[in-house]
Amino acid sequence: MTLVDDAERRVGSDPHPALQRVLPLDVDSFAEDYWGRQALLARAASLPGGVGGFSDLLSLDAVDELLSERGLRTPFIRVAKDGQVIDPSRWTGSGGAGAEIADQVRDDALLGLFADGASIVLQGLHRNHPPLVAFASALAAELGHPVQVNAYVTPPQSRGFDAHYDVHDVFVLQVAGEKRWRISRPVLESPLRSQVWTDRRAAVAERAAEEPFLDEVLRPGDALYLPRGWLHAAEALGDVSAHITVGIHTVTRYAVAEALTALAARSPELRRSLPLGVDVADPAAVQEEVAATLEALAAAVREVPAADVAERLRRSVWPKSRPAPIAPLAQAAAARSATGTTAVRLRDALRAQLRPAGDSVQLVLPGRSLTLPADTAAAVDALLSGETFLAAELPGLDEADGVVLVRRLLREGVVVPAEG
Repeated sequence: MTLVDDAERRVGSDPHPALQRVLPLDVDSFAEDYWGRQALLARAASLPGGVGGFSDLLSLDAVDELLSERGLRTPFIRVAKDGQVIDPSRWTGSGGAGAEIADQVRDDALLGLFADGASIVLQGLHRNHPPLVAFASALAAELGHPVQVNAYVTPPQSRGFDAHYDVHDVFVLQVAGEKRWRISRPVLESPLRSQVWTDRRAAVAERAAEEPFLDEVLRPGDALYLPRGWLHAAEALGDVSAHITVGIHTVTRYAVAEALTALAARSPELRRSLPLGVDVADPAAVQEEVAATLEALAAAVREVPAADVAERLRRSVWPKSRPAPIAPLAQAAAARSATGTTAVRLRDALRAQLRPAGDSVQLVLPGRSLTLPADTAAAVDALLSGETFLAAELPGLDEADGVVLVRRLLREGVVVPAEG
């Protein structure tokens, strides 16, 4: 029986099409020299799309549609001026008869605020703007780290937020207008999500006042990569400016350490109670226990199998990235009507593992798993390759069993009908 460890495979000559469109160099060089280490500016001329290369992902017309016709609600939008967030009560309200929910965006209120110099932040576009839903899904699959997508729309000669750092890596993609970016080195290398910039306001302000690492104007089609912790502040120039920010929620070695220590709970020595009457506030009183705990912890984590750590990380990370969207009604119809000539392929960006499970096999998916007959292993393995198969031609199954499997996997959203 052939089982696969990770079915996040892609067909084609370029295994990183989404990532490559935002990089001026090959992916291996980026990984070696810049990933998590240093800021990288890419001019439009050095990118595959050239000037306006991100207009397919977002445009000012698309922003207007999102703000006026999609019934957006908080927290899918924020509004800020001079570095301060504006209270949502000033730009939200009821949607009228049949849509009385009170936190919907009021386009007329946004018009006044934007004309008065406020910036608009569209949040979670990887969930509600189809071009960015597809791009974010593909990029997350290529990176191996979850992503989110926001957009920042700034009026002429206005700035958004004060100099700060993010606790996730970002790609900044300029889609309209011009924006000046001042980039400074970190005051804290590789901050974790709990190590936010507001806890270091003085150090951030001091570093931002120094000569910047980069002081550049981004124009349509330009891209900027910033590792987490790098300080940045931006100001629109001349006309309305809009850029996409792709936030990368990097999985860190600290996450591995958290998994190891959680699994170390298997150790009886680490579960042992501290002495009766111990004063936990007295360093001298707990010194011996600290030493004993460190020794027991070191011994325990050395015994933790890497497979157990990987499983714990999988359960944490996989649910944070969504595979490509599916159409529930069309998918259900395809499942009902599937025949031996039905062609299917793996759902794009779906993370999956096929594992033995006694007399069955288990298809592990984000947040759930499917138990399938053992004789389907070769067929499922073939589908996880990303290639297209007819139900009647799945390896190891006759036509009738192939149709049964395809119908099940269509209903479960694992495969989708193949075009053509």
